[in-house]
Amino acid sequence: MPLRNRRWRTVLLHIILLPLLYFVFSFFTLGPKPYSGVDETVVERIAKEHGREAARPLLDPGEGDLLLFVFLVAGVVGGFVAGYSWRTLTEKRRKSSDE
Repeated sequence: MPLRNRRWRTVLLHIILLPLLYFVFSFFTLGPKPYSGVDETVVERIAKEHGREAARPLLDPGEGDLLLFVFLVAGVVGGFVAGYSWRTLTEKRRKSSDE
């Protein structure tokens, strides 16, 4: 009997979740236009209101996901360094709390 209940729960879960996932996916992919970033919607608009033009950034990463890739690499390196030195970081706290 428990096996039959488990199957029904699995079937009901799929009946509920699959249409829900399909709806969420279609809702977010069928947007009327691509969303603009904060620079375009806020910073440039306020700069134009005050009579100034938006200037190019000092370090321009260009188009694409180069800046996101740089943040990803920095996070991986930081995580590796923190993981590698985890014992050193935690042992200092233990020694200071034991004293």
